[in-house]
Amino acid sequence: MSNALPPKPRIIGPKVRICIVASKFNEQYSDALVENAIEELGELIPHGRVDLIRVPGAFEIPVTVASVLERDPPACVIALGVILRGATGHADLISHSVTDGLQQLALRSLRPVIHEVLLLDDEKQAYARCIGSQLNRGREAARAAASMVDVFQELDRSMPRNSFAKKSRDA
Repeated sequence: MSNALPPKPRIIGPKVRICIVASKFNEQYSDALVENAIEELGELIPHGRVDLIRVPGAFEIPVTVASVLERDPPACVIALGVILRGATGHADLISHSVTDGLQQLALRSLRPVIHEVLLLDDEKQAYARCIGSQLNRGREAARAAASMVDVFQELDRSMPRNSFAKKSRDA
């Protein structure tokens, strides 16, 4: 994992809609992730639209992302949340479930789903990644989302959806 934010991607078109689905649990940290992501998206997509949906906890994120993708798919979805490890293995179970669910949704929908539902050992790590400036995962999620929207827009321009299937059959 990097120690610094990735470089800012180029600014993408104005008609881009990105949806953030964020947990309310561990509120101080999840709120900071959301605020940082929205602020960064405002710089990267100044005339775009960001929809925010808050859910009770990390476990509820994948089903909400699935519903968003089925109803009116945005260019990208960002999943944000903070899971702090406790004395049991519950946090690890939740984290694995969320990760698997988000990956399956991205693959099924062919839409980028940025996964920043963080599994952290303690509040010191949470502060560094959610509130601090060097490892800020909210800003990193926004940059990853903008980069993936750019990649998908380039794919749409250079390779229409059916051309890959056609080329594969012709090979």
